[in-house]
Parts: sequence; structure tokens; C-alpha cells
Amino acid sequence: MIGATSAIAAEMCRRLSLQGDSLFLMARDADKLAALNVSLATKALGVRQADFNDTVSAAAHIKEACQILGGIDLVLVAHGYIGDQLRSEEDFAHAEEVFQTNFLSVVAQLIPLSQIMKKQRFGKIAVMTSVAGDRGRPRNYTYGTAKGALNTYLQGLRSRLWGSGVEVYSFKLGPVVTPMTVDHEKNFSFSTIDTVVSVMLKGLQGKHYTRYVPGYWLWVMWVVRWLPETIFQRIKFLSGR
Repeated sequence: MIGATSAIAAEMCRRLSLQGDSLFLMARDADKLAALNVSLATKALGVRQADFNDTVSAAAHIKEACQILGGIDLVLVAHGYIGDQLRSEEDFAHAEEVFQTNFLSVVAQLIPLSQIMKKQRFGKIAVMTSVAGDRGRPRNYTYGTAKGALNTYLQGLRSRLWGSGVEVYSFKLGPVVTPMTVDHEKNFSFSTIDTVVSVMLKGLQGKHYTRYVPGYWLWVMWVVRWLPETIFQRIKFLSGR
């Protein structure tokens, strides 16, 4: 579990632990990681504090997890960083951090993961991404750009691994009530952690590899993607800050 201490990933860990799965946990915050491990029904076989933006170390962490687990049946990549949209419009270093965390650091993990799992000839790679990647909107287009690039990368990886025994899942989440969105004004579009985790676990049992979470976002984003810009820009609910 990469990004194990995020609220959604932590709940996923608890459910997997209850059903007896062996876990390897990776996260940025050592204290939160230790607390999560203690809370699990069965403690993880391994834990690793990691700076995900240190892409040079990514392959070593993945290799360590594989060695301890004896193989990887399922990996969930769950870390991310929304950042500050207004700041990213004026401060390239901040924009770069958003891109690094949400796209480049994930690619650094997916490359060794795909190599290991292709050799195994089995396993599932699941990545939490976002509906924000489907269209650039003024309120979050820096974050959305990173997630859009990740969506495209996952499409290519899924096709490359097709027939290898390795399945690649893209979970496009709408907004969720978590600590990461604590400062965001809440509305009807926000889902709960329990709902999101249940949808993802069910999705991993099927062959629908790109899944909107919850499912109604499929239809919402279909409309959002195909609206002409001249109309889109007049709808403040969609194009406003």
C-alpha cells in the first residue's frame, strides 16, 4: 500500500487486514504509519517511511516490499497532493511540486512495479487518480493536469501489460470528505470514505479497468468533457473559482 496513511488507503488497509491479507505499508509520515500499523487486525509484514518525491529511491522501496511479501498480488497507489491553485499560477516551484507528487513520483513507482509483476505474470496495480484530470477547470487545473497525465500513462501501461496476467486499474475519484479536503467547501458532490473504499474493492473484482468513484461521476464527467468551451465558460458552477 503506497500512501497507506491517507484516509482512504488506511480504511482499505483495515478491510484487507480483517480478511487476512498480508500487507506492506509505505507512507511519508513515520508516526502516522506506526499508528496505522498498530490499528490493524494483523500487523503488516513490513513498513517503510518514504519521501515519494525522492524518485531515485522508489525502485529500492518496491523491491524491498516484493522481497518481504514474497510477491505482490495487489498494490494500491494512493498518495497525492492537491496544492494551492492560486499559488501554482505564480510560483513555478509550487506547480512543479504538484506535478512531481501527483504524476512523476507515481511513474517512478509504476516502472519497477510493472517490471516485477510482469515477471510474476499475475497481480493487480490500482491507482487512485481524480475526475479533475478529465478537464481543466480554473479552480484546480494544475492538480488536474498532473492527474490527466497520470490517467494517460495508466492507459498506456494497461495496454502494454494486456495479456501478461497483470491488470491495471484507474480509479477516478470525485471529491471525498477526508483531511485533504478539510478546507474545501462541502456540497452534494462529496462522497464518504466508506463509500469510496467499498466501490474500489468491488471494482477490483471485475474487469472494468477505468472506474469513476462513485459511479455517477461517469455521467457527470461525460457532460463536463464534451461541453464546448464557449458554453463551459459561462457555467460558473463548472468554470468558476
